[in-house]
Amino acid sequence: MPRIAMRRKAATPVGNNNNEEIDAPKRKLQRVGFQLPLPERPHVVGRALVCGQGDMGQLGLGDDESKFERKRPALVDTIENVVDVRAGGMHNLVLTSDGTVYSFGCNDEGALGRDSSEDGSEFEPHTVELPGKVLKISTGDSHSASLLEDGRVFAWGSFRDSHGNMGLTLEGNKRLPINVLPDTICCDIASGADHLVILTCSGKVFTVGCAEQGQLGRVSLRSATGESRRGKTELLRPGEVIIKRGKPVEAIWATNYCTFLKESQTGKIWAFGLNNYKQLAYPKDLATIINPIDTKFENIKQIAGGQHHTLVLKNDGKCYSIGRSDYGRLGLGTLNGDITELQSIKGLSDKFIVCVSCGEAQSFALSDDGKLFSWGMGSNYQLGTGSDDDALEPVQIISKQTEGKRIIRVSSGGQHSIFLVENEVQPSKTVTKKA
Repeated sequence: MPRIAMRRKAATPVGNNNNEEIDAPKRKLQRVGFQLPLPERPHVVGRALVCGQGDMGQLGLGDDESKFERKRPALVDTIENVVDVRAGGMHNLVLTSDGTVYSFGCNDEGALGRDSSEDGSEFEPHTVELPGKVLKISTGDSHSASLLEDGRVFAWGSFRDSHGNMGLTLEGNKRLPINVLPDTICCDIASGADHLVILTCSGKVFTVGCAEQGQLGRVSLRSATGESRRGKTELLRPGEVIIKRGKPVEAIWATNYCTFLKESQTGKIWAFGLNNYKQLAYPKDLATIINPIDTKFENIKQIAGGQHHTLVLKNDGKCYSIGRSDYGRLGLGTLNGDITELQSIKGLSDKFIVCVSCGEAQSFALSDDGKLFSWGMGSNYQLGTGSDDDALEPVQIISKQTEGKRIIRVSSGGQHSIFLVENEVQPSKTVTKKA
């Protein structure tokens, strides 16, 4: 009878220190997902100041016609413990240290997020009822938004396009806050004139609103008119913006008609929207950019912009401008034409700038020692300098309300501006220079 060979087991190598690894089943390496933290509510507490035209209540000083115009910053004395301010087209939001939001100004399309049926209530700050405490606020021409402590985003009001009122959702205007991106934890919001940009904690970007200038970054020009088979569904339902290679995003900014995204790890800046004055720094003669492009911007801390211009703040505290030049909005002095490449603003060269902001045709820069500079269109006293002349170069804002105090926030609309000034002078404290 033939012998049956016994199958032998391989011997374990002597002296192997990895026996447990050999005997244990192989484990698949789990990829750690990208995650951004929720932001902190600003800590520095102050008071809100306003200037410019307030005939629609956007100064928040009451319905006395004698208070409808302020040439220099004036105190909104009904709100205390302010930590952030935002100016819309003709309205404002104010955030306080306990996470409460106040609104005042034009409420024709629901931008205040509250009942304003009582006579004169648009002209004074009143609270917006929200289902939680707020971390961040943003404003557009006729809409407003807030980011809550639990990462939900609520918005109210309406978007507009060239045909008029679009509504905020497919159901129309929303005069009270609604959750615009359910079941998603978000960490940042930014409003253009008529679009809203949302950044999730997973590094995804969603846009909603008007797309006629390409500012949504995901909609064809045909669909942007709302005349495609899908109508306005693509516009008024938040949709994800995909940048090349699908990289996560870590920061977002919106100007009136443009959107900028900062790619994580690389710091690359992607942009889309209106480029008719080269405000996206895209050199080709293409007025509308509907898909994200690489701007080649480097070392960027913040981007702001108005109707037809863009300000770029770099990590070294230097400020640059590009785009339409009239009214002095670029801060570059007397110019013979528009600027199609980033130009350094020489009037700020000896300052370390920590924040920039823009209204429709005016600009602002805040230095690390709490000084605020403005330039551009001044016809409605929105520059806060006391003059209605345009300023071709940066001018420091000085007033009794700001004397000896640090200005820590600024935001500007069409014909008005709002500032946040620190409560008390703290000589030893400077605004951080970190990116």
